[in-house]
Amino acid sequence: QWQFVESGGGLVQPGGSLRLSCATSEFTLDSYVIGWFRQAPGKEREGVSCVTWRGASTNYIDSVKGRFTISRDNPKKAVYLEMNSLKPEDTGVYYCAGFWNPYATNCAASEDEGQYDLWGQGTQVTVSS
Repeated sequence: QWQFVESGGGLVQPGGSLRLSCATSEFTLDSYVIGWFRQAPGKEREGVSCVTWRGASTNYIDSVKGRFTISRDNPKKAVYLEMNSLKPEDTGVYYCAGFWNPYATNCAASEDEGQYDLWGQGTQVTVSS
């Protein structure tokens, strides 16, 4: 059973933009660190970005810094990933995931995904001309 539902993926040309959404109706997102991961064809899944539950701290992998922005709206039980200046190498299935930690003051986008125990089914992002 998937705890999150991702949406907003699709086909976009290089240089284009997409906004991914991650939502849940089952529980509140308060106290959860949320991360976005992606898996390109033939590659391992990698962390892309993360945000602490109050949104005070965010983190990105180097390849998306300055292009992607993570944000969250806890009352709406949603987390977003704004992706701009997309490149073909951004192609992949994007997943959101979460783990409970109300004490986290920061997070690492590249942190071991094993600590994330709530996942979505993913949304496909394809960047191609």
